[in-house]
Amino acid sequence: MRASGILLPVASLPSSYGIGCFSKEAYDFIDFLSDAGQTYWQVLPMGPTGYGDSPYQSFSTFAGNPYFVDLEEFIEKKWLTKKECDSADWGSDESCIDYEKIYKNRFKLLKKAYKKSGIENDKDFKRFIKEQAFWLDDYALFMALKENFNGKSYIFWPDDIRKHKKAAVKKYALDKKYSDEVMCYRFIQYFFFKQWARIREYASLKGIKIIGDIPLYVACDSADTWAHPELFKFDKNGLPTGVAGCPPDYFSATGQLWGNPLYDWEYHKETGYEWWMKRLNACFNLYDVVRIDHFRGFESYYNIPFGDPTAEFGHWEKGPGIDLFNVMKQKLGEHDIIAEDLGFLTPAVHRLVKKTGFPGMKILEFAFDGNEENDYLPHNYTKNCVVYTGTHDNDTARGWYDKASSKDKKYAREYLGIKNGKDFTAALIRLAMSSVADTCIIPVQDVFDLGSEARINTPSTLGGNWCFRLDKDVPYDKSAKELLRLSKLYGRI
Repeated sequence: MRASGILLPVASLPSSYGIGCFSKEAYDFIDFLSDAGQTYWQVLPMGPTGYGDSPYQSFSTFAGNPYFVDLEEFIEKKWLTKKECDSADWGSDESCIDYEKIYKNRFKLLKKAYKKSGIENDKDFKRFIKEQAFWLDDYALFMALKENFNGKSYIFWPDDIRKHKKAAVKKYALDKKYSDEVMCYRFIQYFFFKQWARIREYASLKGIKIIGDIPLYVACDSADTWAHPELFKFDKNGLPTGVAGCPPDYFSATGQLWGNPLYDWEYHKETGYEWWMKRLNACFNLYDVVRIDHFRGFESYYNIPFGDPTAEFGHWEKGPGIDLFNVMKQKLGEHDIIAEDLGFLTPAVHRLVKKTGFPGMKILEFAFDGNEENDYLPHNYTKNCVVYTGTHDNDTARGWYDKASSKDKKYAREYLGIKNGKDFTAALIRLAMSSVADTCIIPVQDVFDLGSEARINTPSTLGGNWCFRLDKDVPYDKSAKELLRLSKLYGRI
């Protein structure tokens, strides 16, 4: 059961057109994982991103990110020319994603490909839009309307369509001003899922499993909230009564204000968690393993009054607990899930994780505070957990060491058995691999010992996040040999 893998967001893959996607480089990375004796490729949420570019704030919990659609396929089909793709301005720095330029240029090319495709009469396409209609119709119309309303949140749309009234939805969907855009967004989703299915198939042939990521909450401005307000704690005007976040703590005096709408868990329970079953099933169809972010929110969640500028005056409310997962097992069967159980956890949260049987997470960057009872030190692990050197929300291992206090550095060196910091990242990977944890995941930045410039995200900050890209000339061969050696040494193959 022991295995290991690498965390690399799809967006961080190298590619020709400004952002990682389902191109040749994704297949090359799978080859690298196979050569390195790895079992898992962990990705971040793959939904369409909006303001702030965070994959945890998506316009739809069911849709795929249009940026990930490989343009090379459209060049091969002669729906685009190589010159059209090469001449677009994707930004000058290949190590960093320029989201503004991606937004301005990639959609133009996707629309051009759609117009040349004649996809409307394709049998597979027709089957796809029929099978996925339960979310695709609302998402495609939502995006077409958002585009025509200059990107405004749906709460500022005309009243009839803002409230998703049936007559208004039908009127707008049939309006020629929007119908072509709606079909274009369906076209994009069709190719997202088609291309991803090919990658999944290739990974499976190579013995690689995909770990996906599902955020607990959905974005306030999303097709989900617009089309299904009954799922959330909204008032009669369609505005949240409370929003999600975290209370003040050692790291933040005012807490974290995420702003996501909260679920009406009583309604969900009455429906047998129908929407959640559809959401989870969609994830199980996309990935081999699903990591659920902010898992503690199922036990209890923090409710912040809507409109508050900070998270200081929220309160805790009970979530659905084990009931949701009992229903999931009954309706969807057994599936591999990882519970993101980081941060301040109550005994009730620990009990919920234990009841589900899902492995929790252990982060080595949290381990070296000098406390031998620290839960993140490997001598305190049980087998049923997933150990990481760090996550997408942490600094890289090299960056962590460079910024750590002299006391923490000294403790880390003593624990790792190294004399100086130059060997820190390699020793940390060895520690993760050698631990009793059934699963070990290493962020790709640590595999190549990159510094803070390669950090993916700094929580509670805007700008400069989610931009990291892997160098196209990264030395795969050398790293594959070392990972293979460690995987064999510590029984992870």
